[in-house]
Amino acid sequence: MKVTSAAFTNGRIADEYGSRGTEFGTAGMPARSFPVEISDAPAGTASFALIFDDPDSRPTCGFTWVHWLVAGLKYSSLPADASRTDSRIIQGANSWNGHGTDLRGSSVYGGPCPSDRPHTYVLRVLALDFEPALKPGFSCEALTKVAKNHILAKAELRGLYEPA
Repeated sequence: MKVTSAAFTNGRIADEYGSRGTEFGTAGMPARSFPVEISDAPAGTASFALIFDDPDSRPTCGFTWVHWLVAGLKYSSLPADASRTDSRIIQGANSWNGHGTDLRGSSVYGGPCPSDRPHTYVLRVLALDFEPALKPGFSCEALTKVAKNHILAKAELRGLYEPA
């Protein structure tokens, strides 16, 4: 399986999908989600899950900052800004939950916004053999737990984003 995005070029995430962009939500959270293309999914794939996070945030905030969670994705591509425009996707709570937004306001894409130095962000896509019964606002831990024994394939995309 492979995941690609036109927003990831030469190992970098395009400005418009993070703090150097022009579209922001609650608490200044970058709001324009990047496009995603998934190819070569294995036979038996019933849905996809997306986890977009920032492992480089650990020294600054003490944990891996989650920027976007999607579960039960039934199709292999998302256009740019799908987080705000595609009502068919089920989104979990990002790490802005409780840091300037409530559960509903954080159950969307919250783009890269490093405060201290360039960070490498990771998009992981999971091909699952079922469609998780998760509701909007689910946590990364809930997604990981429910998917644990149902992962048919994984794909990853990494991109660097620098402070504004």
